[in-house]
Amino acid sequence: MCLAIPGKVLEINGDKGLIDISGMKVETFLNLLEDVKIGDYILIHAGFAIERLPEEEAMERFKLFKEMEILG
Repeated sequence: MCLAIPGKVLEINGDKGLIDISGMKVETFLNLLEDVKIGDYILIHAGFAIERLPEEEAMERFKLFKEMEILG
């Protein structure tokens, strides 16, 4: 099973972004989404941003992953 993990966009450099995933910083391709902005919450799967999320939904997913002990 593969999961898409929520993260917050911290920086944008061309078609890549630096994303905060529960305190861990990862580089992610942003070219599958249009108009990604710093501060947006996105879903990441296999190194690609695949969906933009409202902040409330991202926080709920963070909470779920923490409960499942997937994220610290």
